[in-house]
Amino acid sequence: MTAAADPATVETFARHLARPGREDGQAPWSGQSLAEGAAGIALLHIERARTGADTWQQAHAWITRAAAREVSAADTTGLYLGAPALSYTLHTAADPTERYQQARRTLDQHIHRLAHRRTAAARTLITAGHVGGFREYDLFYGLTGIGALLLRTAPGSSALEEVLHYLVALTRPLLLQGRRLPGWWVGHDPRNPDRPSSGGGHANLGIAHGICGPLALLSLAQIRGVTVEGQHEAITTVCDWLDSWKQIGPSGAWWPETVTLNDAATGRPHQRGPARPSWCYGTPGITRAGQLAALATRDPCRQHAFEQALADCLADPAQLAQITDTSLCHGWAGLFQTAWRACRDATSPALAGHLPALADALSQRARPGSMQGPGFLTGDAGTALALATAVDDTAPTSGWDTCILIN
Repeated sequence: MTAAADPATVETFARHLARPGREDGQAPWSGQSLAEGAAGIALLHIERARTGADTWQQAHAWITRAAAREVSAADTTGLYLGAPALSYTLHTAADPTERYQQARRTLDQHIHRLAHRRTAAARTLITAGHVGGFREYDLFYGLTGIGALLLRTAPGSSALEEVLHYLVALTRPLLLQGRRLPGWWVGHDPRNPDRPSSGGGHANLGIAHGICGPLALLSLAQIRGVTVEGQHEAITTVCDWLDSWKQIGPSGAWWPETVTLNDAATGRPHQRGPARPSWCYGTPGITRAGQLAALATRDPCRQHAFEQALADCLADPAQLAQITDTSLCHGWAGLFQTAWRACRDATSPALAGHLPALADALSQRARPGSMQGPGFLTGDAGTALALATAVDDTAPTSGWDTCILIN
């Protein structure tokens, strides 16, 4: 066992989230949200049902709530909303059984068509030299998230092949104002994709909305033998770019969350030191994506460098002090789950030594019914799932953390 994580705490969370409540005042699509809604909360009960800790009736109640209204397969949907989100939940419940088989087949048909439509549109924009937004490619709503679903559910499909081709194309440079910039450069504000940037846009490094999401997917696909032309080179291109923006401070290596046009011109980030060590934007997510890339390309030196950067981050009290909640997205749960997965693939014992303290920090702070809400990404369900990993010290039976691209 990694630490003194209390099994009773997981049970308390499960009881707190036992049954769906009323939906008064919630948006009609909220149940189909993997981040905040029933589709994500169901993942906790699916994991517990698959381990025998709870009944399938609990999981089914949340799945039914997620599918209670018309499910959207519009071009604005992605892994964390709509048909892809519900499909992910159902496949997590079903594998390797035939549970929810007809519903999964119907959803999968829509998702394959969605993937083909969106990749065609996205590649047209690349060909035209268009500077887009990260919703075109990111994990939550973009093609990386749809690709993560397809890698799990249809690894041999033409839909996944097209997503991988698009992500390879995304790594090719573009010219903006006479300057050579990475292909994933976006034109909007770093924190608001609906607001144009006043400074010429940015490149995002995070795993949630940045290039480390595509890097993780390309790497996981290659590790599993799913490849397209140029994939190895694309992985190397992104890793080389990450190396060029790696900063070395007193506590070890760190990366900026974003690179602006001015940063690109000067070769120096505007960020002065390591930010919050979160899964979504910070060193943990970046280093896990880099570690997967090193495994995919069989580069032990690069693997050691990313693992050492994560170990140094976990040893730095100043960085850990910036974590203020227990969520998966940017809190202790995401930090623990990411470090736990990285530790499983690590070549040295340095990371393993940090897991007990991380599990203890998560366990001490985790309380159901917090201000973060009941959801998966920033609320109670995700916290409870990471706690279960800490208690059992075994990989999730359902593989629920596939949707945060660390596995």
